[in-house]
Amino acid sequence: MLRFDHVIKAVPDLESATHYLQNEYGLDWVEGGHHAGHGTANRLVPLGPDYLEFVAVVDRSEAARSPFGRWVGQHAGPEALSGLCLRTLDISGLGESIGIVPISMSRTRPDGVVLNWRLLGLETALSRGMPFFIEWDGPPADHPGRAEAAHRVLPRGIAWVELGGEPAAVAGWLGPHALDLRLIDGEPGVHRVGVATADGELVL
Repeated sequence: MLRFDHVIKAVPDLESATHYLQNEYGLDWVEGGHHAGHGTANRLVPLGPDYLEFVAVVDRSEAARSPFGRWVGQHAGPEALSGLCLRTLDISGLGESIGIVPISMSRTRPDGVVLNWRLLGLETALSRGMPFFIEWDGPPADHPGRAEAAHRVLPRGIAWVELGGEPAAVAGWLGPHALDLRLIDGEPGVHRVGVATADGELVL
């Protein structure tokens, strides 16, 4: 079964982007870390079961050699949320069904804990404005959404995601699911995201 894992925003500068979110929406952030081999770093906004990720290029030469690093560099900007990642518990089986091999990634948190995960369909999905897939290798307590942050609101997770693109293409890519994906006419990719909180919904 697929579920929301995180929404990515590629930004030119992590500091200004996360402080804007904090000031405007009351959502705080935690330091993420560097993505080894991809020339990028991130800050995370934990929401409980899932999270928002702000990512920026920090090493241009390394990023130029990585599909993910190149994508971040090309899409960094203020206009829109950039990408959607969905969690699965069987990334190998999913990879076999769509004919793509998962890639391994890792980063080291500021406290020294190394997080490892596998991504599937990243380059294909991002080039077409589609979601991609992740399976975490580690205990659930280490999931980035579970980190503690000094929010001014009480987040309860990603409620829905508004996604542009051709509905038949999205359906063919994802297969059966129960996600609240709101497909609209327009450019492929994420347009808006609803975050559930104890005091109502935030629309980013």
